[in-house]
Amino acid sequence: MAKNKFSKEWVMQHINDPFVKMAQQKGYRARAAFKLTEILDAEKLMKRSDIVVDLGSAPGSWSQVARERMVGAGGIIDGRVIALDLSPMEPIAGVEFILGDFSEEPVLEQLQALLDGQLVNLVMSDMAPNLSGVKGADSARIQIVCELALDFAISHLKPDGALIVKAFHGSGFSQIVENFKRHFKKVAEYKPKASRNRSSETFLVARGLKH
Repeated sequence: MAKNKFSKEWVMQHINDPFVKMAQQKGYRARAAFKLTEILDAEKLMKRSDIVVDLGSAPGSWSQVARERMVGAGGIIDGRVIALDLSPMEPIAGVEFILGDFSEEPVLEQLQALLDGQLVNLVMSDMAPNLSGVKGADSARIQIVCELALDFAISHLKPDGALIVKAFHGSGFSQIVENFKRHFKKVAEYKPKASRNRSSETFLVARGLKH
């Protein structure tokens, strides 16, 4: 009974959510688009001619935002957006998509073939593990996902490049931040307006690789 009530409450909140409505109006696939937009504007990240990699991209709202920012005169895309996910993603014009796990060698090889030796300006990850509700297990899973994105960024970013990652406040969060600070000159935390109040999600923006 309580579960039913919770589900109905969630559905009503979702329907009445202004960011859900705005996403529908603008043609974004998810309200998460506005989380990324706020971070990009605050940090003055992403410009035309950039190479951007979107890890865990499905359903594709972050790739949509990235593509929008690459469009120049005459609607021509100046720059590249490469998206990867374990789940299929509906195509987005101008976005290159790889289906698979980027931590596996064959998928990484596909990406490296696309990049053809070029380094990346921005790596972004809205990935989240499947959470069990068991705090210890969940914090370990969150750390693993953040570390995967971090390892990928260290290998593929330009020295002045940036990494945006979704993390969650709670057990293990401070260790994630410390780990990022070991590898980047600047690490900032963001809780965008489009992030629901009850959510513990916090986005980390890491800039400038330490050599």
